[in-house]
Amino acid sequence: MTTEPDRSKERVLWPRGRKTVDLRPLAKRLDTFEGKTLGELWDDLFRGDEIFPILREALAARFPGVRFVDYRVFGSTHGGEEHATIAGLPAKLREHGVDAVISGMAC
Repeated sequence: MTTEPDRSKERVLWPRGRKTVDLRPLAKRLDTFEGKTLGELWDDLFRGDEIFPILREALAARFPGVRFVDYRVFGSTHGGEEHATIAGLPAKLREHGVDAVISGMAC
C-alpha cells in the first residue's frame, strides 16, 4: 500500500528576490532634442571615444541647436572613482544645464 507524503511541512520559495526598492515614476521624455543640452556619460569601457562623436554629428544634423556636454566633464561611471562620479552627477548635470543624458556603457 502506497501512502501519500505529508506535505504540511514543505517550504515553498519564491523564485525572485525580495523587493528592496520602491518604483518611482520615470521622468517625462523630451518631445525633441532641438535646442536642448545633452550630457554624455561613459564607463570608459567600450569605444565611447569613437561612438560619442558619431552620435553628436548625427543628432546635431537632425536637431538644430542641440548642445552636448562631453563625457570627460562628468568622469567615468565605472572603476575606482565611480561612487564619487555618481554622487556628483546631479550637481554637475544642473551646473551644465543638462536636459537629458546619453549613457554609454559596455555589456
